[in-house]
Amino acid sequence: MATEVTSDDQMAEPIIRRKTLTAQNDATMMTIIDFGEHGHVVTDEPLAHGGSGEGPSPLQTVLAALCGCEGVTFRRTASEMGFEYDSITFEAEYTIDIRGRMGKRDVRPHFQTIRVEAKVATDEPEERLAEVVEETERRCPVFNLVSDAGVDLVVRWVRTSPAG
Repeated sequence: MATEVTSDDQMAEPIIRRKTLTAQNDATMMTIIDFGEHGHVVTDEPLAHGGSGEGPSPLQTVLAALCGCEGVTFRRTASEMGFEYDSITFEAEYTIDIRGRMGKRDVRPHFQTIRVEAKVATDEPEERLAEVVEETERRCPVFNLVSDAGVDLVVRWVRTSPAG
């Protein structure tokens, strides 16, 4: 695993990265997203909502991005802090009042709530886990994006014993 090393001087100026993708929607509920060298993802709606059920809904992919981003950010933070762990297992759910996306202007069209349980398999003490979690949530871009949108967001971090 490559680790980026930066000095205080490097951190004084913005470090901007640009990432791209293309997406194609042919007047259906399905969108095919091309990440270039990283493959394709399909978002869709279930049959009951007018889609073909070929992939997760766009909102499910946001929830997946939250879990993925928390996982990546936790890994980086844990490495910096010398925190050892074997894995994280995420279980996540959201609620939405669909009246917002149906056009009711006084109802927010995005998430009402997001609940995540993150089970961290580690022998490290609870206090150390809490330190890594605090820094992870301060740094995680998707966590902060969702939080800043005013979503009732709760991530419950649970320490579990490592397997074996």
